[in-house]
Amino acid sequence: MERIAVGVLGATGMVGQRYIANLENHPWFKVTYVAASPRSAGKTYRGAVENRWLIGADIPASVGDLIVEDANNVEAALGKCKFVFSALEMGKDEIKALEEAYAAKGIPVVSNASANRWTDDVPMLIPEINPDHTDVIYDQQNHHGWDKGFIAVKPNCSLQSYMAPVFALQKAGYPVKRMVVTTMQAVSGAGYPGVSSFDMIDNVVPYIGGEEEKTERECLKILGKVVSGKIQNAETPVVSAHCNRVPVIDGHTACVSLEFDLPEGKKPSLEKIEEVWTAFRGLPQELGLPNAPEHPIIVRHEVNRPQPRRDREADKGMAVTIGRLRKCNVFDIRFVALSHNTKRGAALGGILNAELLKAKGFFDNL
Repeated sequence: MERIAVGVLGATGMVGQRYIANLENHPWFKVTYVAASPRSAGKTYRGAVENRWLIGADIPASVGDLIVEDANNVEAALGKCKFVFSALEMGKDEIKALEEAYAAKGIPVVSNASANRWTDDVPMLIPEINPDHTDVIYDQQNHHGWDKGFIAVKPNCSLQSYMAPVFALQKAGYPVKRMVVTTMQAVSGAGYPGVSSFDMIDNVVPYIGGEEEKTERECLKILGKVVSGKIQNAETPVVSAHCNRVPVIDGHTACVSLEFDLPEGKKPSLEKIEEVWTAFRGLPQELGLPNAPEHPIIVRHEVNRPQPRRDREADKGMAVTIGRLRKCNVFDIRFVALSHNTKRGAALGGILNAELLKAKGFFDNL
Protein backbone atom coordinates (compact mmCIF):
# COMPACT_ATOMS: atom_id res chain seq x y z
CA MET A 1 0.00 0.00 0.00
CA GLU A 2 1.32 3.44 -0.93
CA ARG A 3 1.69 5.58 2.15
CA ILE A 4 -0.16 8.89 2.44
CA ALA A 5 2.03 12.01 2.39
CA VAL A 6 1.52 13.99 5.61
CA GLY A 7 2.83 17.21 7.11
CA VAL A 8 3.59 18.27 10.66
CA LEU A 9 2.90 21.85 11.76
CA GLY A 10 4.96 22.94 14.75
CA ALA A 11 7.41 20.20 13.79
CA THR A 12 10.35 21.56 15.80
CA GLY A 13 8.56 21.64 19.20
CA MET A 14 8.38 18.76 21.66
CA VAL A 15 5.06 17.34 20.43
CA GLY A 16 6.06 17.97 16.82
CA GLN A 17 9.26 16.01 17.35
CA ARG A 18 7.26 13.14 18.78
CA TYR A 19 5.09 13.13 15.66
CA ILE A 20 8.23 12.97 13.52
CA ALA A 21 9.68 10.09 15.57
CA ASN A 22 6.44 8.11 15.82
CA LEU A 23 5.68 8.40 12.11
CA GLU A 24 9.12 7.21 10.99
CA ASN A 25 8.03 3.69 10.09
CA HIS A 26 4.27 4.11 10.02
CA PRO A 27 2.59 1.66 7.62
CA TRP A 28 0.02 4.19 6.35
CA PHE A 29 1.60 7.65 6.64
CA LYS A 30 4.87 9.23 5.53
CA VAL A 31 6.15 12.66 6.58
CA THR A 32 6.88 14.72 3.46
CA TYR A 33 6.34 18.26 4.80
CA VAL A 34 7.44 20.05 7.97
CA ALA A 35 6.57 23.58 9.05
CA ALA A 36 7.29 25.70 12.10
CA SER A 37 7.84 29.31 13.12
CA PRO A 38 9.43 31.85 10.77
CA ARG A 39 12.75 31.61 12.68
CA SER A 40 13.08 27.95 11.66
CA ALA A 41 11.84 28.41 8.09
CA GLY A 42 14.44 27.84 5.37
CA LYS A 43 16.60 25.50 7.45
CA THR A 44 16.79 21.77 7.05
CA TYR A 45 14.79 19.99 9.71
CA ARG A 46 18.04 18.56 11.08
CA GLY A 47 19.49 22.05 11.33
CA ALA A 48 16.34 23.52 12.89
CA VAL A 49 16.32 21.02 15.78
CA GLU A 50 20.08 20.81 16.21
CA ASN A 51 20.99 20.65 19.93
CA ARG A 52 17.32 20.46 20.92
CA TRP A 53 16.18 17.09 19.60
CA LEU A 54 14.49 15.72 22.73
CA ILE A 55 13.27 12.25 21.82
CA GLY A 56 16.48 10.40 22.56
CA ALA A 57 16.87 8.63 19.24
CA ASP A 58 18.46 9.96 16.06
CA ILE A 59 16.46 12.30 13.87
CA PRO A 60 14.77 10.12 11.20
CA ALA A 61 16.92 10.22 8.08
CA SER A 62 13.87 10.55 5.82
CA VAL A 63 12.93 13.85 7.48
CA GLY A 64 16.30 15.33 8.42
CA ASP A 65 16.91 16.94 5.02
CA LEU A 66 13.40 18.31 4.50
CA ILE A 67 13.32 22.11 4.37
CA VAL A 68 11.25 23.64 7.14
CA GLU A 69 8.53 25.95 5.83
CA ASP A 70 6.80 28.81 7.63
CA ALA A 71 3.64 27.28 9.10
CA ASN A 72 1.81 30.55 8.47
CA ASN A 73 2.28 30.08 4.70
CA VAL A 74 -0.53 27.65 3.93
CA GLU A 75 0.17 27.75 0.19
CA ALA A 76 3.56 26.12 0.76
CA ALA A 77 1.87 22.88 1.87
CA LEU A 78 -0.20 22.49 -1.30
CA GLY A 79 0.95 19.51 -3.35
CA LYS A 80 3.46 18.43 -0.69
CA CYS A 81 1.13 16.61 1.70
CA LYS A 82 -2.44 15.33 1.84
CA PHE A 83 -3.20 16.28 5.45
CA VAL A 84 -1.35 17.75 8.42
CA PHE A 85 -0.86 17.02 12.09
CA SER A 86 -1.03 20.25 14.07
CA ALA A 87 1.34 20.64 17.03
CA LEU A 88 1.34 24.43 16.79
CA GLU A 89 2.53 26.49 19.74
CA MET A 90 1.08 30.00 19.55
CA GLY A 91 -1.97 31.90 20.77
CA LYS A 92 -5.29 30.04 20.61
CA ASP A 93 -6.90 32.57 18.28
CA GLU A 94 -3.92 32.33 15.94
CA ILE A 95 -4.01 28.53 15.96
CA LYS A 96 -7.75 28.44 15.34
CA ALA A 97 -7.46 30.79 12.37
CA LEU A 98 -4.47 28.93 10.92
CA GLU A 99 -6.03 25.48 11.25
CA GLU A 100 -9.14 26.78 9.53
CA ALA A 101 -6.97 28.26 6.77
CA TYR A 102 -5.42 24.85 6.06
CA ALA A 103 -8.84 23.19 6.04
CA ALA A 104 -10.16 25.86 3.66
CA LYS A 105 -7.37 24.97 1.23
CA GLY A 106 -8.47 21.34 1.20
CA ILE A 107 -5.90 20.07 3.73
CA PRO A 108 -7.47 18.22 6.68
CA VAL A 109 -6.02 19.05 10.10
CA VAL A 110 -5.58 16.44 12.83
CA SER A 111 -4.80 18.66 15.77
CA ASN A 112 -3.08 18.32 19.11
CA ALA A 113 -3.86 21.95 19.99
CA SER A 114 -6.70 23.10 22.22
CA ALA A 115 -7.85 25.99 20.03
CA ASN A 116 -10.70 24.10 18.32
CA ARG A 117 -11.67 21.72 21.15
CA TRP A 118 -14.76 23.75 21.94
CA THR A 119 -15.81 24.42 18.36
CA ASP A 120 -19.16 22.63 18.37
CA ASP A 121 -18.78 21.00 14.96
CA VAL A 122 -15.19 19.83 15.54
CA PRO A 123 -14.94 16.29 16.95
CA MET A 124 -12.70 15.86 20.02
CA LEU A 125 -11.74 12.22 19.68
CA ILE A 126 -10.67 9.34 21.85
CA PRO A 127 -11.22 6.63 19.23
CA GLU A 128 -12.26 3.90 21.67
CA ILE A 129 -14.93 6.18 23.12
CA ASN A 130 -16.54 8.42 20.52
CA PRO A 131 -15.62 7.34 16.97
CA ASP A 132 -19.17 8.24 15.90
CA HIS A 133 -18.37 11.92 16.51
CA THR A 134 -16.52 11.89 13.18
CA ASP A 135 -19.99 12.13 11.60
CA VAL A 136 -20.04 15.83 12.51
CA ILE A 137 -17.21 16.43 10.04
CA TYR A 138 -19.68 16.44 7.15
CA ASP A 139 -21.69 19.19 8.86
CA GLN A 140 -18.47 21.08 9.59
CA GLN A 141 -17.55 20.99 5.90
CA ASN A 142 -21.03 22.11 4.85
CA HIS A 143 -20.98 24.94 7.39
CA HIS A 144 -17.69 26.33 6.09
CA GLY A 145 -18.12 25.41 2.45
CA TRP A 146 -15.04 23.18 2.60
CA ASP A 147 -14.71 20.43 0.02
CA LYS A 148 -11.95 18.14 1.33
CA GLY A 149 -10.58 19.96 4.35
CA PHE A 150 -11.76 19.56 7.94
CA ILE A 151 -10.51 19.75 11.53
CA ALA A 152 -10.47 16.99 14.15
CA VAL A 153 -8.79 17.33 17.55
CA LYS A 154 -7.67 15.22 20.49
CA PRO A 155 -8.50 16.16 24.11
CA ASN A 156 -6.21 17.33 26.87
CA CYS A 157 -3.68 14.77 28.09
CA SER A 158 -4.95 14.95 31.69
CA LEU A 159 -8.21 13.17 30.70
CA GLN A 160 -6.64 10.12 29.12
CA SER A 161 -6.01 8.22 32.34
CA TYR A 162 -9.64 8.14 33.48
CA MET A 163 -11.91 8.62 30.45
CA ALA A 164 -11.69 5.06 29.10
CA PRO A 165 -12.46 3.48 32.51
CA VAL A 166 -15.43 5.82 33.02
CA PHE A 167 -16.77 5.22 29.51
CA ALA A 168 -16.37 1.47 29.84
CA LEU A 169 -18.53 1.52 32.97
CA GLN A 170 -21.16 3.73 31.34
CA LYS A 171 -21.25 1.52 28.25
CA ALA A 172 -21.80 -1.52 30.49
CA GLY A 173 -24.85 0.12 32.06
CA TYR A 174 -23.29 1.76 35.11
CA PRO A 175 -23.67 5.55 34.63
CA VAL A 176 -21.37 7.79 36.65
CA LYS A 177 -23.01 10.69 38.46
CA ARG A 178 -20.03 12.58 39.87
CA MET A 179 -16.35 12.18 40.57
CA VAL A 180 -13.36 13.81 42.21
CA VAL A 181 -10.12 13.58 40.24
CA THR A 182 -6.67 14.48 41.56
CA THR A 183 -4.00 14.42 38.87
CA MET A 184 -0.25 14.18 39.31
CA GLN A 185 1.04 15.36 35.95
CA ALA A 186 4.49 14.87 34.46
CA VAL A 187 6.76 17.78 33.58
CA SER A 188 6.82 16.81 29.89
CA GLY A 189 3.22 17.99 29.75
CA ALA A 190 4.52 21.55 30.09
CA GLY A 191 6.59 21.27 26.91
CA TYR A 192 10.22 22.30 26.57
CA PRO A 193 11.95 23.96 28.39
CA GLY A 194 8.78 23.80 30.52
CA VAL A 195 8.82 24.22 34.29
CA SER A 196 12.19 25.27 35.73
CA SER A 197 14.18 22.67 37.64
CA PHE A 198 14.24 25.01 40.65
CA ASP A 199 10.44 24.81 40.79
CA MET A 200 10.24 21.03 40.32
CA ILE A 201 13.09 19.40 42.24
CA ASP A 202 12.00 18.56 45.79
CA ASN A 203 8.62 20.07 45.06
CA VAL A 204 5.03 19.64 43.90
CA VAL A 205 3.26 22.52 42.16
CA PRO A 206 -0.51 22.44 42.97
CA TYR A 207 -1.57 24.53 39.99
CA ILE A 208 -1.42 24.13 36.20
CA GLY A 209 -3.01 27.01 34.34
CA GLY A 210 -6.32 26.05 32.72
CA GLU A 211 -5.85 22.35 33.43
CA GLU A 212 -8.61 21.87 35.98
CA GLU A 213 -11.14 23.56 33.71
CA LYS A 214 -10.13 21.28 30.81
CA THR A 215 -10.27 18.20 33.02
CA GLU A 216 -13.75 19.08 34.25
CA ARG A 217 -15.30 20.15 30.94
CA GLU A 218 -13.76 18.21 28.07
CA CYS A 219 -15.08 14.86 29.30
CA LEU A 220 -18.64 16.13 28.77
CA LYS A 221 -18.02 16.81 25.08
CA ILE A 222 -16.32 13.45 24.59
CA LEU A 223 -19.29 11.67 26.19
CA GLY A 224 -21.81 13.81 24.27
CA LYS A 225 -23.64 13.06 21.03
CA VAL A 226 -24.06 14.57 17.58
CA VAL A 227 -27.36 16.45 17.33
CA SER A 228 -28.36 18.58 14.30
CA GLY A 229 -24.82 18.92 13.03
CA LYS A 230 -23.25 19.86 16.36
CA ILE A 231 -21.88 17.98 19.34
CA GLN A 232 -24.21 18.26 22.33
CA ASN A 233 -22.37 17.83 25.61
CA ALA A 234 -23.35 15.19 28.15
CA GLU A 235 -24.68 16.48 31.46
CA THR A 236 -22.79 14.02 33.63
CA PRO A 237 -20.50 13.11 35.24
CA VAL A 238 -19.93 16.23 37.28
CA VAL A 239 -16.17 16.42 37.86
CA SER A 240 -14.18 18.22 40.55
CA ALA A 241 -10.48 18.30 39.65
CA HIS A 242 -7.23 19.06 41.44
CA CYS A 243 -4.32 19.22 38.97
CA ASN A 244 -0.73 19.08 40.22
CA ARG A 245 2.67 19.16 38.50
CA VAL A 246 5.03 16.55 39.95
CA PRO A 247 8.73 15.72 39.31
CA VAL A 248 8.09 12.86 36.86
CA ILE A 249 9.31 13.01 33.25
CA ASP A 250 6.46 11.12 31.50
CA GLY A 251 3.19 9.64 32.73
CA HIS A 252 0.11 11.34 34.18
CA THR A 253 -1.40 9.68 37.26
CA ALA A 254 -4.98 10.28 38.43
CA CYS A 255 -6.55 9.37 41.76
CA VAL A 256 -10.29 9.03 41.15
CA SER A 257 -13.29 8.68 43.47
CA LEU A 258 -16.65 8.26 41.75
CA GLU A 259 -20.32 7.79 42.48
CA PHE A 260 -22.70 5.82 40.29
CA ASP A 261 -26.06 7.24 39.25
CA LEU A 262 -27.84 4.07 40.37
CA PRO A 263 -29.79 2.88 43.40
CA GLU A 264 -27.75 0.95 45.94
CA GLY A 265 -28.81 -2.51 44.81
CA LYS A 266 -27.94 -1.83 41.17
CA LYS A 267 -24.36 -0.64 41.65
CA PRO A 268 -21.62 -2.95 40.34
CA SER A 269 -19.33 -4.94 42.62
CA LEU A 270 -15.57 -4.44 42.48
CA GLU A 271 -15.31 -7.80 40.72
CA LYS A 272 -17.81 -6.72 38.07
CA ILE A 273 -16.00 -3.41 37.56
CA GLU A 274 -12.72 -5.20 36.95
CA GLU A 275 -14.47 -7.58 34.55
CA VAL A 276 -15.87 -4.61 32.58
CA TRP A 277 -12.50 -2.89 32.38
CA THR A 278 -10.56 -5.99 31.40
CA ALA A 279 -13.05 -6.90 28.66
CA PHE A 280 -13.32 -3.37 27.24
CA ARG A 281 -12.51 -2.96 23.55
CA GLY A 282 -13.42 -0.25 21.06
CA LEU A 283 -13.51 0.36 17.33
CA PRO A 284 -9.70 0.79 17.04
CA GLN A 285 -9.24 -2.74 18.37
CA GLU A 286 -11.95 -4.11 16.06
CA LEU A 287 -10.30 -2.45 13.06
CA GLY A 288 -6.76 -3.39 14.11
CA LEU A 289 -5.49 0.17 13.75
CA PRO A 290 -1.67 0.25 13.80
CA ASN A 291 -1.31 2.19 17.06
CA ALA A 292 -4.34 0.81 18.87
CA PRO A 293 -3.43 -0.99 22.09
CA GLU A 294 -4.52 -4.61 22.23
CA HIS A 295 -5.78 -3.98 25.76
CA PRO A 296 -6.99 -0.38 26.19
CA ILE A 297 -7.38 -0.87 29.96
CA ILE A 298 -4.99 -2.96 32.05
CA VAL A 299 -5.87 -3.75 35.68
CA ARG A 300 -3.05 -4.47 38.13
CA HIS A 301 -3.39 -5.97 41.60
CA GLU A 302 -0.13 -4.99 43.30
CA VAL A 303 -0.76 -2.66 46.22
CA ASN A 304 1.71 -0.07 44.88
CA ARG A 305 0.80 0.11 41.18
CA PRO A 306 0.45 1.78 38.76
CA GLN A 307 3.71 3.74 38.78
CA PRO A 308 4.89 6.00 35.93
CA ARG A 309 8.34 4.42 35.57
CA ARG A 310 6.95 0.89 35.58
CA ASP A 311 3.65 1.22 33.73
CA ARG A 312 3.64 4.19 31.34
CA GLU A 313 4.92 2.10 28.39
CA ALA A 314 2.19 -0.54 28.73
CA ASP A 315 0.92 -1.73 25.34
CA LYS A 316 3.00 0.71 23.25
CA GLY A 317 2.36 3.51 25.75
CA MET A 318 -1.26 3.56 24.60
CA ALA A 319 -3.00 1.66 27.42
CA VAL A 320 -4.50 3.00 30.63
CA THR A 321 -3.18 1.11 33.65
CA ILE A 322 -5.44 0.94 36.70
CA GLY A 323 -4.70 -0.18 40.23
CA ARG A 324 -5.89 0.17 43.82
CA LEU A 325 -9.55 -0.39 42.94
CA ARG A 326 -11.44 -0.33 46.24
CA LYS A 327 -14.53 0.96 47.99
CA CYS A 328 -14.74 4.68 48.73
CA ASN A 329 -15.90 5.99 52.11
CA VAL A 330 -17.48 9.08 50.53
CA PHE A 331 -18.55 7.98 47.02
CA ASP A 332 -18.81 4.40 45.69
CA ILE A 333 -15.37 3.39 44.42
CA ARG A 334 -11.85 4.80 44.14
CA PHE A 335 -8.88 3.83 42.00
CA VAL A 336 -5.56 5.05 40.61
CA ALA A 337 -5.05 5.29 36.85
CA LEU A 338 -2.02 6.07 34.70
CA SER A 339 -1.51 6.99 31.05
CA HIS A 340 1.50 8.08 29.00
CA ASN A 341 0.95 11.79 28.44
CA THR A 342 3.30 12.23 25.46
CA LYS A 343 2.21 9.04 23.70
CA ARG A 344 -1.49 8.32 24.29
CA GLY A 345 -1.95 11.89 25.52
CA ALA A 346 -0.16 13.61 22.64
CA ALA A 347 1.41 12.50 19.35
CA LEU A 348 0.45 8.82 19.28
CA GLY A 349 -3.08 9.77 20.33
CA GLY A 350 -3.19 12.17 17.38
CA ILE A 351 -1.84 9.49 15.04
CA LEU A 352 -4.49 7.05 16.28
CA ASN A 353 -7.12 9.69 15.47
CA ALA A 354 -5.72 9.92 11.94
CA GLU A 355 -5.77 6.13 11.62
CA LEU A 356 -9.44 6.13 12.62
CA LEU A 357 -10.22 8.88 10.10
CA LYS A 358 -8.44 6.96 7.33
CA ALA A 359 -10.22 3.72 8.22
CA LYS A 360 -13.55 5.55 8.04
CA GLY A 361 -12.74 6.91 4.56
CA PHE A 362 -12.11 10.58 5.32
CA PHE A 363 -8.82 10.61 3.38
CA ASP A 364 -10.04 8.63 0.37
CA ASN A 365 -10.53 11.59 -1.98
CA LEU A 366 -7.58 13.79 -1.07
